[in-house]
Amino acid sequence: MSRRTLQASAEGIKKIKAALKKKKWTQDYLAGCVGCHRQTIWSLLKGNPIDYDCFIDICSQLKLEQNEIVKDELIEENQQSKINIDVLVQEVRQKIKPFIQERCGTMRVLDMTQPIGLNDIYTKVNILEKITGLRRKEIADLLQEYNCEDFERFGLGKIQEKRVPGLEAVEKYPKLMILGKPGAGKTTFLKYLAIQCIEGSFQPGRVPIFITLKDFAEAKNKPNFMEYISQQYSVYGVTTTQVNYLFKHGRAIILLDGLDEVREEDSYRIVNHIRDFYENYSYSDEFKIEQTEYSQEYQNYLEEYSKKRQSTANITAWLRIKFPNKYYRNFFIITCRIAAKEYTFETFSEVEVADFDDEQIATFANNWFKYKTVKSDKFLQRLAENRRIYELATNPLLLTLLCLVFEESGDFPANRSELYKEGIDALLKKWDAKRGIYRDQVYKKLSVQRKEDLLSKIALNTFERSDYFFKQKVAEQHIIEYIRNLPDASTDPEALQLDSERVLKSLEAQHGLLVERAKGIYSFSHLTFHEYFTAREFITVQQSSAVALKNLLEHMMAKRWREVFFLALGMSPSADHLLLLMKKKVDVMVAADEELQEFLIWVNQKSISVNIPYKLVTVRTFYFTHNLVRVRELVRIQDLTRVRDLVHDLFRNLNLTRECDPICDVELIYDFNLVGVLDLVRLFNFMFVHDRILMRDRVLIRNLDHVNNLNPQLKSPLQQLRNQLPNTEECQQYEQWWETNGKKWAEQLRAIMIKYRNIGHDWQFSEQQKELLQQYYDANKLLVECLNSDCYVSREVRQYIEDTLLLPNSEIEKYPKPNL
Repeated sequence: MSRRTLQASAEGIKKIKAALKKKKWTQDYLAGCVGCHRQTIWSLLKGNPIDYDCFIDICSQLKLEQNEIVKDELIEENQQSKINIDVLVQEVRQKIKPFIQERCGTMRVLDMTQPIGLNDIYTKVNILEKITGLRRKEIADLLQEYNCEDFERFGLGKIQEKRVPGLEAVEKYPKLMILGKPGAGKTTFLKYLAIQCIEGSFQPGRVPIFITLKDFAEAKNKPNFMEYISQQYSVYGVTTTQVNYLFKHGRAIILLDGLDEVREEDSYRIVNHIRDFYENYSYSDEFKIEQTEYSQEYQNYLEEYSKKRQSTANITAWLRIKFPNKYYRNFFIITCRIAAKEYTFETFSEVEVADFDDEQIATFANNWFKYKTVKSDKFLQRLAENRRIYELATNPLLLTLLCLVFEESGDFPANRSELYKEGIDALLKKWDAKRGIYRDQVYKKLSVQRKEDLLSKIALNTFERSDYFFKQKVAEQHIIEYIRNLPDASTDPEALQLDSERVLKSLEAQHGLLVERAKGIYSFSHLTFHEYFTAREFITVQQSSAVALKNLLEHMMAKRWREVFFLALGMSPSADHLLLLMKKKVDVMVAADEELQEFLIWVNQKSISVNIPYKLVTVRTFYFTHNLVRVRELVRIQDLTRVRDLVHDLFRNLNLTRECDPICDVELIYDFNLVGVLDLVRLFNFMFVHDRILMRDRVLIRNLDHVNNLNPQLKSPLQQLRNQLPNTEECQQYEQWWETNGKKWAEQLRAIMIKYRNIGHDWQFSEQQKELLQQYYDANKLLVECLNSDCYVSREVRQYIEDTLLLPNSEIEKYPKPNL
């Protein structure tokens, strides 16, 4: 039997020289490693043929891909048969077009009542060339990257890595493993490639082969890929010989969808099928057809290598050169959930599907609502108004859920916890169940309910410490603490550790609720879910625990806990108990400060004294917020408009009754502007009060004319004060008069306001008291927002909270507390 030879291509010679330079090897050293003469290496680098075995060993030593080094003997053959193969490609494409359109042309997910055309809804996919979970970053780096300084804008979906359009990535990497989180749009992208290809918009010279790996793995009689494809396409008049000829000439784009969806018992077999398919030297039937003349030589070499006890890798390497892989020119694209990837395909590049950005969200919404009664503009507006819901929209699956919900009612649910619960159910149960996928339970005692319980414990423990990102070991320790208490759980520390690692990967791979943001660093996939599970731990798991609710109340003043309170109340069957606990904590805040209690007494008395058609709580809100602004903002006020705006904003936050805006009431305006005049007097600054039109006409005269019937006794003394102002247009004379008489004039004005209107008191609070008063206001604001959220609260509790809001403790005690 003669020994065959191989030679390197011009590009292959360059790669060999580059590898030698990188390793700092000489030709003599390489010859020694291979066990050949130096002349053999010299001959190879000159482009001459050398012995097969030496060629294989040289490539192995230099860790080079043999297919990329060997001179391609198929080029001439392809050129000679170019016309015929082009004709065959178009013939096969035409035959299978109905099959591809039926298989890939529509999508139907979650609770969609009917399928939707893929081209009608498809949004272009972006690809990250660097896998986010493999980045080597510290938690501090991630916090800076995600910009958590402003907590309201803290977005875990905003990856800073460069994005590449999906089609561009496929063109760049013909052997591609596309990874992504659950619901990231991997299958949709693969279907889109198939449709674009069969319609001639993408790779028109290739034939798309779309295979759902789950279906392939469960196919009867366990066929190999060639058999499976031939079976499918034979119905459309495509023969096995034609399919093989397409593969041989690299004219197919093989789309293998859902490696993670293959059952565990089938996974090893399917992975081997994939490797064999793109390497094309383990299919015995095709091998015999294509390499009949080498069959005896093939057996001889297997025996020779077996005797020499060479590694399997060397046998494979030899076969790859000896019997050239005619399939490697085809495009191969595999999709898999990012955390489920356990196998590596050496010649494949791995990329990750990027979350949707603002432009993609808008495009998807415009496509979805194009022919619907509800318009996309309204959807996007409501989405922009709620940042936490918007955060979910970065995931295509959850964006689809949001569109379905919005389409049904024209808005999002007032109770956000219901929406988040539906999103979590989609990831935990519905997404797989709707597609008939039943995944292996990595830990048999961990039901869906217990997974939610476990996630709740992880959420609370990390959220309490502000750990939006946490080390893998931290997550695993929380998992160990949970599963060790389950029935029949192992007591062996090593076994528990292994179980915790598998559970963590399962939560990421199967559900996408936890995500590896960098190597060994995790977070919840969305901050919204972190907050939801934190609230769930307080309400659902520990709803009967007074200690748990007390711990929750300790966070009332922390801004980042606001959403947790809203969610906890929304989840509660009855919010009465928690709201009353919140009310008690608010009242206690200022109970021990006598001066602040005096202030609240005045607010109550003043509110009772005015004669306007609004509830007392509404009037109290006005006078409280007005004076809070004066206390907190006085040093920065430069005009009455600024004062009015601040009061107006604060008032709207505490508008309990949804009445007409009482800040427009003429009597309140009167008090408001009189106090504003006093503030301007106290803060006299020539640069902004020298215009006496502002002082006399715009403020005093106009308002006196408007309210002269409210308090006739006040009109005369105010007119006397008005007459004391200097009658001059000269700013210098006006300022001189003010320096001499201004303080006395202001005190007279204050005395009149206190006597006739009970306003204008100079509250001399310390900085600590001012801060406490602001905290008291913020706590009341949270309480009222919670009360007005979509939670279930009894009429008695609602009435009690409204009646006693902003009252001094002495007045609150007069109201009977509701019975729970």
